[in-house]
Amino acid sequence: MKLSTKEIDGITIVELDGNVLGGPDATALNDSLHKFIEKKKKKVVVDLSGVQTMNSSGLSMLINGLTAMRNAGGDLKIAAASKKIESLLVITKLTTVFELFPTVKKAVSSFS
Repeated sequence: MKLSTKEIDGITIVELDGNVLGGPDATALNDSLHKFIEKKKKKVVVDLSGVQTMNSSGLSMLINGLTAMRNAGGDLKIAAASKKIESLLVITKLTTVFELFPTVKKAVSSFS
């Protein structure tokens, strides 16, 4: 998995690309989110448009990220998940936990 970040209108966008399977990837995401929190950047959108597969460790990674942001008074939203990833979130009932958006633009505008 590759992780890159950018900012749009004061919202931090975390782009994940490849297979999200936990392990060292989870550490990379967790470290990034804690750096954002330290910089008072507490509005995060995770762009899943480049993610092909995700397992339970990948889901756990997202849940831990959401928990960290909410504990810091922020939020984490998911954008552009493929049908495959979206159905995984539905099956695991994580659609009741995460706010899902079809595009990054819509997720960013939901913060205003």
